[in-house]
Amino acid sequence: MLDPRLFRSDLEHVKQQLDRRSYAFDAIAYEALESRRKDVQIKTQELQNEKNISAKSIGLAKAKGDDIKPLLDQVQHLGEQLKTAETELSEIQQEMTVLMEAIPNILDEIVPAGKSEDDNVEISCWGKIPEFSFPVKDHVDLGESKGLDFELAAKITSARFAVLQGPLARLQRAIIQLMLNTHIEEHGYSETYVPFLVNADSLYGTGQLPKFEADLFKVNNDPDFYLIPTAEVPVTNIVRDVIVDAKEMPLKFVCHTPCFRSEAGAYGRDVRGMIRQHQFEKVEMVQIVSAKDSEKAHEELTNHAENILKKLNLAYRKVLLCAGDTGFSSSKTYDLEVWLPGQNKYREISSCSNFKDFQARRMQARWRNPESGKPELVHTINGSGLAAGRTLIAVMENYQDEQGRIHIPEALRPYMGGVEIIE
Repeated sequence: MLDPRLFRSDLEHVKQQLDRRSYAFDAIAYEALESRRKDVQIKTQELQNEKNISAKSIGLAKAKGDDIKPLLDQVQHLGEQLKTAETELSEIQQEMTVLMEAIPNILDEIVPAGKSEDDNVEISCWGKIPEFSFPVKDHVDLGESKGLDFELAAKITSARFAVLQGPLARLQRAIIQLMLNTHIEEHGYSETYVPFLVNADSLYGTGQLPKFEADLFKVNNDPDFYLIPTAEVPVTNIVRDVIVDAKEMPLKFVCHTPCFRSEAGAYGRDVRGMIRQHQFEKVEMVQIVSAKDSEKAHEELTNHAENILKKLNLAYRKVLLCAGDTGFSSSKTYDLEVWLPGQNKYREISSCSNFKDFQARRMQARWRNPESGKPELVHTINGSGLAAGRTLIAVMENYQDEQGRIHIPEALRPYMGGVEIIE
């Protein structure tokens, strides 16, 4: 959520920034609501002051032996007026909160203009795109005889699920172990285990609710429980309603969880294979930092995700998302896109975002600045390090041979019991 003071101090600037996202902010409606809020708040304060003065005068009148009934009637009348004004103020403030909850984050100045992913800006490329002397297969065809089964998953559940068995199940586990060990041992993250069900407050804190409820799986027998769409939600909420000690900053968490997404509005897209699933595995990195360290932490976290791709020797590119493609809560996002030979294109495998204080304001997540001694909102940064399912796809397709075998990248072999090739 944005700071209300931004709207009160420079509404035109806020409107211009939201225009970059093509967000239709109704400044006239906001100003009318804000004007009502001010008037009713002033009226409420005045009535409270009058009531306090009248209440004091009752004591003085009693001491003098004067008739206090008129004063009691006046206090009662003021109390009724005050209650009406407080109710009206509460309703206006609730209306203001609903309006503010729907407004996306202000974009970082460096974020380029644009409407869609076609306008994202390539920052860098790494690795060599592999060349094959034979017709390449995608992961669906490669996995058909190796334990990747969509029909079985559809029988068990429905479409957009997959069953992995045998060497492919082990390969995905190896990928996850490599990611976790690298982030813990080389990048300084603390491994964290969290619930896969969260309450509405947690989803509100990170910005999924109320705007994106259609993208979530809700648990019907408990109206307040949802399956997590990403570990970002429970991990970031570790600091909800907390004032973090300066000595603990920065906080760096890494967490492996399944993720559950309804993919509302995505039907017809990526229907083949494992690219877009209702359930998938992901290793998530989260950093909780001060405002002054925010930009540096975002670059660092993105580099940590890149290191996994480098260890696996997978060609990828880093892109800066344009205004129209940047997520609701994010101020600035880098996407890492890995080369998939089966699609002959780069596909997203990680999004690394800086939310600045947008999530922290919703969560009331703060740290105590030792220089001022006062609590300040933290900045939150997160990113996939990486999406395990898409990494599995990338390994399968980039390391295939003419016989349809999959060669295991050297970095994964210690986790595969020395297996070098999946026949």
